[in-house]
Amino acid sequence: MTHDELKILLQSGIQALLAEYGTDDPATFAMQFHGRKELPIRAMAEQLACRQKAVKKLPIFSQYNLLYTPLALEQSSGERTAIYKASLMSGKKLIDLSGGLGVDTMFLARTFQEVVYCERDSLLCAVVEHNLKVAGVDNVEVKNGDSISLLAEYPDNSFDWIYVDPARREEGRRSIALEAASPDVVASHDLLLRHAQRVCIKASPALEIGGLKKLLPALHTIVVVSVDRECKEILLLLERAYASDGPVQVKAVCLNSDSEEITEVVGGRDVPKVVAASVKEYLYEPDPAIIKARLSAVLARDSGLQFVNKSVDYLTSDRKIEAFPGRSFRVVECVPYKPKSFRAFLERHAIAGASIQRRDFPLSAEELRKKYRLLESERAFLFFTRDAAGHPLCIYAIRCIPGDEAAPYSQG
Repeated sequence: MTHDELKILLQSGIQALLAEYGTDDPATFAMQFHGRKELPIRAMAEQLACRQKAVKKLPIFSQYNLLYTPLALEQSSGERTAIYKASLMSGKKLIDLSGGLGVDTMFLARTFQEVVYCERDSLLCAVVEHNLKVAGVDNVEVKNGDSISLLAEYPDNSFDWIYVDPARREEGRRSIALEAASPDVVASHDLLLRHAQRVCIKASPALEIGGLKKLLPALHTIVVVSVDRECKEILLLLERAYASDGPVQVKAVCLNSDSEEITEVVGGRDVPKVVAASVKEYLYEPDPAIIKARLSAVLARDSGLQFVNKSVDYLTSDRKIEAFPGRSFRVVECVPYKPKSFRAFLERHAIAGASIQRRDFPLSAEELRKKYRLLESERAFLFFTRDAAGHPLCIYAIRCIPGDEAAPYSQG
């Protein structure tokens, strides 16, 4: 989209056409209106594609006639994580230093009296001004420019909170490290905390959480957030008054896209891994947020579970844990992995297909699938890992589905 295309897209007649053909295939729409020189066909087809993607990612705001740019929509927060972030922050005034499509801004506007949206892309600023208007959000001020320069123009203590989602893609390259993102929150640490008592930094879900306190002295909490068992983002919470040598709390937050249910696991210091002597009747794989936050031992302790071995996050128990935050399986058989006899094991159970899961195992899932000519399966699972003594192990298990009893356990 260009500025000229945006001006035309804002016309009421064009907006009516977009609404009328909102569910049409964008390519079919472009072919149908080919030759209509007065219409920005390319931009309109692009908007149709974006609006259809936004229905799933932004179910609340997609009900309005919003405009998008494809990259901004791809990089924006989903509504479920935006709602959660808004629950962490509230006050009189917040500045969002990484405005983008404005999804986080619009939800944060519900918990603050005033919000300042900063974005260096002038086209995005114009798009967001339109979106704020049609969504009925009237307490957001849009500012176009470099966010750190804009922040420096304000007096110290101008804000209750600063929210920043640093751009991790510069000059076509994608980065994970905080120092490589824009703005550089590590270099700007002191500047941010002069302007607000509290700061929330959204980081990549791939960020290594160890050692962050050395980079961000005011860091007091790390929150790893997942939605529908997919790790989405890591939130770093800073507070000006927090001691540079104070401990950092780690929390895993597991969200569902179709409900308001929240599962939290909060870190404890030096919780030991208790390893089972053998795999029991049930096998559990914690939610990715729990694994990323290194809180599987806390979950195991609180749920009465034990680890299959010391190196992986597979848990086991003789009892079924209802509403387990992750995936649950009923073990059918557990056998030492021996290449010469494993094919006979598959034939004995008539396993032609399975979902292959492997951790701390010498062969990759692709190598295993090719070696044994296994098809895919959504219900049957083969877990390749090691036993408590470190020997290669395969666990054949059936995914537990609520209300559906899985195959019984048999020791092989």
